[in-house]
Amino acid sequence: MKLTILLITLSAVSICRGDDALPFISPVFGDHMVLQRDKPNTIWGWTRPNTEVRLEFGGKGIQTVSGDDGRWSIRFIPPPAGGPYTMVVDGPQHRELSNVLVGDVWLCSGQSNMEFPLHRTIDAGDAIKNAGHSSIRFFTATSQVGYRPLAVPKGSWGSCTPESAANFSAVGYHFGLRIHEDQKVPIGLVQCAIGGTPAESWTSENALRPLGDFNQPLDEVARLRERGGPQYGNFIAHWYDEYDRGHKDNSWFSPDLDDSDWAPVTLKGGFSQLGVPDTPAVAYFRKTITLPDNAPTRGAKIHLGVVERMDTVHINGRWTGASAWVENPRAYSIPEGALRPGKNVIVIRVLKSLPDGGFRSPGGQLKISLADKSEIPLDGDWLGKIGVDARPPHPLPAGFENWPVMPSVLYNGMIAPLSPLSLTGAIWYQGEANAGRAAQYRKLLPAMIGDWRRTFGQGDFPFYIVSLAAYMPHRDQPGGTDAWAEFRDAQAFISGTVKNSGLALAIDKGDGGDIHPRDKRDVGERLALCALAGHYGKEIPCSGPVFRSVEPAGSGESLRIHFDHAEGGMVSSGPTLEEFSVAGDDLKWTWAKARIEGNAVVVSSPTVPRPKYVRYAWQSNPKATLYNKAGLPAVPFRTDGNP
Repeated sequence: MKLTILLITLSAVSICRGDDALPFISPVFGDHMVLQRDKPNTIWGWTRPNTEVRLEFGGKGIQTVSGDDGRWSIRFIPPPAGGPYTMVVDGPQHRELSNVLVGDVWLCSGQSNMEFPLHRTIDAGDAIKNAGHSSIRFFTATSQVGYRPLAVPKGSWGSCTPESAANFSAVGYHFGLRIHEDQKVPIGLVQCAIGGTPAESWTSENALRPLGDFNQPLDEVARLRERGGPQYGNFIAHWYDEYDRGHKDNSWFSPDLDDSDWAPVTLKGGFSQLGVPDTPAVAYFRKTITLPDNAPTRGAKIHLGVVERMDTVHINGRWTGASAWVENPRAYSIPEGALRPGKNVIVIRVLKSLPDGGFRSPGGQLKISLADKSEIPLDGDWLGKIGVDARPPHPLPAGFENWPVMPSVLYNGMIAPLSPLSLTGAIWYQGEANAGRAAQYRKLLPAMIGDWRRTFGQGDFPFYIVSLAAYMPHRDQPGGTDAWAEFRDAQAFISGTVKNSGLALAIDKGDGGDIHPRDKRDVGERLALCALAGHYGKEIPCSGPVFRSVEPAGSGESLRIHFDHAEGGMVSSGPTLEEFSVAGDDLKWTWAKARIEGNAVVVSSPTVPRPKYVRYAWQSNPKATLYNKAGLPAVPFRTDGNP
């Protein structure tokens, strides 16, 4: 998921790049693109040093000369919103970019809930069928990491059709559609999102160093950068390369490997039997099974139950499946031809990071299921061998994730190469990967926002944040700590203190059993309300009720809570107003009775005669029932102190 100074920086970047080739025009420009209206735009690329390049667009011509490093850039004012236009770039090459529109360009970034495609949403059928919008355009940035800032982005522009919209960010699409319907101008949406990624991966080293929290992993990135070699974007892959004996050439996955020195083990007890009951370790497990000649191998699956933390499965040397923690219980479709009648060698590599890690399910759940519904049990005797463990002299990796999580690597690979693309602003759906670090996020995300604003050099452009959706089981008792509730509070704090930002709630759109809720339309449209009110100047409600103050009510047996953004009054989405809790000086929390009185809520509990503190929707998966009459949910809050 990079103004005069910035142009100089990018020139330097292009010299120390890791890019394989430098194109005549950066790939962020192309047929079907949208250029930002009402502000200067810059287009750039690379050619021979000190070579003339000419741009013709909107009836005007501008020329420049490339620098000593071959990089050229031209800054220009685009014609009025609309189109289509044709852009001509001449130099050592001649390029014509056709079907170019001028309108508003929004960056859509974050992790998997921003990446979540339209075709997976609850209303995908109708949304896709109606997604033919010639004035909406998509640029999908391909995943790319960098251990230093890269110069060339990966991706391309395309028109919004039912086919292209189906695979584009659902939140981004619904956001852009609402803006387009209101503003009647072309909309360009730049999707720059990767699942599971933390905010520090999207932030430059220069912005992270002053925080002091990321110096150690940044130093490790620097070490790996200087050493050269693959740029994985995560620490665990480098750890495998350095220490895992079985990882070299994937030799331990070979069905022909001599395993005579492997130890007899069972899957459930394998790590203890191999001498590493408590230590993080990588172990390989091998088993040979025999299938009859008439076995229906097509459509077979291998089931491993719940595994902590990562596993990779090969059958007869063929990669079969892998997971990195989230997808439990494991169930992988076996590729056609990998499983065959006769002898079959199954090899499973498992990284465990906890003392009770590895295979966690009962042995009966470990099996291969065939198309005829017969099953081949995988419990019982296996062979095992340690690839690497954390006993000296092997250090632990800085992180166990095997997707891009290193600090700065997505800024380097996906944000820096887009700069200085002219934008209207950015929308951001991210946080699950940082949810256990709410206090840190209060300074991290503002640092990232400021970092992006400096990178693109267009002032304090709008930045709108999605508050985390409800997730995990509902907690029946109030009180205690809750990482997701604290994280939402951090997001609300940031949106209220960072200039030109806003918050779109998804608290009522979650799924307790799925970290990827399928209702993305309302989330995208709530982001659009933030933009329409905050950037486009529309006098419309853009937020649900926000806590303002609390005071004793009656003779002190109740609390009266006052709210901002209670447009038209407040309502409950259910028969009763839920998820308010109160406590006295002892901070013993109990559910409260709550009633709406105009733009206030009065709460009380017979077990707390003198309530002092109140919380609302303060858990990972609350029954959030308070709305304003504009249909927007109230922001969760607490009055018992904030970090």
